[in-house]
Amino acid sequence: MRETYHIEVLGPEEAGAPGGVQQRISVRTSSQEGAEERARRLFARARVPQRSGTAAEAVRVIDGAGVEVFRMSRFDEG
Repeated sequence: MRETYHIEVLGPEEAGAPGGVQQRISVRTSSQEGAEERARRLFARARVPQRSGTAAEAVRVIDGAGVEVFRMSRFDEG
């Protein structure tokens, strides 16, 4: 069964980004792992040096019930 997950790319809290949310998307996928993979790709794209604005600091996945099920920050990268 497909479920909706919300992916939020987080940066430093600014006037234009309450809570530090820089970008928010919703995805429908049959597994949490699919949403996590999409979040990793989105986070990598948000951290490229060519991107204007402040660099992303973290990404999180929230399930349909509003529970955070995955989080990754720039400090988790090896």
